[in-house]
Amino acid sequence: MNSGCEHPLPLGEGRGEGIKDPRGGARALLFTTLWTLCAACAPLTVEPESRPSPPQRTDAVVGGTAAPDDEAVVALISRRARCTEDTWTLLCSGALVAPDVVLTAAHCLEIFGEEGDYEIFLGERLLPEPEPGGRFIRVERAVRHPSYDRTTHAYDAALLRLTKPVNVSPLPLPEPGWGALEPGQAARVVGFGETKDSAPSGQRRQGLLEVTEVAPGAFHAGPAPAMSCVGDSGGPVLVRGADGREVLVGITASGDVACRKEALNVRVEALLEDFLQPFLEERPESQGPVLAPESLCTAACTHDAECPAGLSCVSVTEDGPGRCLQYALREGSYGASCTEDAQCGAGGTCARLESEGAEACRCFTPCAPLPLEEEEAEAPSGCTGAPGTTPVGWALCAWALFRRLSRRGWGGACAARRGG
Repeated sequence: MNSGCEHPLPLGEGRGEGIKDPRGGARALLFTTLWTLCAACAPLTVEPESRPSPPQRTDAVVGGTAAPDDEAVVALISRRARCTEDTWTLLCSGALVAPDVVLTAAHCLEIFGEEGDYEIFLGERLLPEPEPGGRFIRVERAVRHPSYDRTTHAYDAALLRLTKPVNVSPLPLPEPGWGALEPGQAARVVGFGETKDSAPSGQRRQGLLEVTEVAPGAFHAGPAPAMSCVGDSGGPVLVRGADGREVLVGITASGDVACRKEALNVRVEALLEDFLQPFLEERPESQGPVLAPESLCTAACTHDAECPAGLSCVSVTEDGPGRCLQYALREGSYGASCTEDAQCGAGGTCARLESEGAEACRCFTPCAPLPLEEEEAEAPSGCTGAPGTTPVGWALCAWALFRRLSRRGWGGACAARRGG
């Protein structure tokens, strides 16, 4: 723990308030991820008084082991834009609670928000290369808990609706008579991320905790001997119920920055009635007509529902028509299937329109050629390290992220808690 910032975390009072974390969430980690996603040559200007504190540790289940059998534990990543030189930006972990629904932490959506572009990864190994049997599924809709408080981690939960159901058994939710959550119980945490040992990052791992304090909306856990850490946020915490089966009782929300002493977890029972069950019972909205991927340079859009494959309807010029696009790419159209950029001709890119399938990768052609000065800026010069983007794409991405972060504020400079 950082000296000068450490003090006890009191148990919250009342239903759902939980164990309070007065120092807040993961803004420093999210700022680091922002640069990973949108590292343009020009620096992003932040007012001195709103600068985030230095990045914190990003270890995952510390002292844990591989978790090959936990198929319902997924990784949350930012949506990929290219089919060649693919990169995977791990945001958080998550728990499958229905064939097409994932429960994760609300603070995992801090960068891109509920309207952001996300995918989940199903498999044991995401990094350094996804395992051959792993799958990526696009997130169709993301919703934070309406009472989420980023400063205390109260109701730090979000639900993700997938574009298609998966053939994996969801984790069991607490039902009447399942048992009780009490101090001294053993709990198992599962998640993705870096480790402090020789195991590479981006692999699903598990470890044992011990429940130490319980409140209506949250609970603390200590090492037994493992400990959750930053990469595990949103991942499941399970205990055995009265019938001996494991039950999803919590999701990882926060803990001490060194990942050695404590973990703060949101209780799933506090989410069931008003958040989880209504979402699970929702009927998917009927899909209306969408624009053809080949016509996106000529066909205007007015809202996201008109865009194919979860693209966003964005006005790229003031008072101009809306265009369907990914923020990581400029406006353009998607043509023939491809496997590499060379198949797409001069100026074309083999872009990822869908997460999987025979036509997931399509030749992407910008609606207008880049100005000469931007073409020269794209020449490799030690500052163009992120594939699949143009200066316009970087500007759109950085603008969207900075607008979101500046609107919400960075919070205090003394961030002695982790969460992300």
